[in-house]
Amino acid sequence: MSKFAMPRKSRVTSLRDIAGTITRAVRSVTNPASLFKAPELPAQPVEPAEDPADVYGLDDMPELADIEAAAAEYNRAADQGRRADRGKRAAKKILDRLPAGQYGGWLVERIASNRQTADLQEIARIFKQHGLGPVPMKSAAPSLKVKQAPTLAAPVEFETLAAVAL
Repeated sequence: MSKFAMPRKSRVTSLRDIAGTITRAVRSVTNPASLFKAPELPAQPVEPAEDPADVYGLDDMPELADIEAAAAEYNRAADQGRRADRGKRAAKKILDRLPAGQYGGWLVERIASNRQTADLQEIARIFKQHGLGPVPMKSAAPSLKVKQAPTLAAPVEFETLAAVAL
């Protein structure tokens, strides 16, 4: 074998190799930065992101009742979305293993996607080959988090005044 010939990889692959390939494929979509070995950095606390440029000013602020209703609706919809995602994942475990065909009133088929994603492993290889350092990454947009605040206890003075008023 010449020094330029690449050894042929065995066609027999272990389940561990297949599981690793699937894991990397999923990670390349859900968390591509995890595919690259970054230098160990000390854990940093998560800090709140800056508000976007188009937040309400004091003059155009909605009523508190409208804000509370929007927050409650957002929280309800997010919870429904999480439940729906869990249900889809559970059903997909069965459906992904079915061969294409009709099952009762349901047609199961696979259709090629037009979506493309960057091949981060190949990009990393090219960067390394040309000595360009780590692949540049950018942070995702900040996530909107909405949760119900703990109920504040009324100050003692307020309770006393309320009792006196009755």
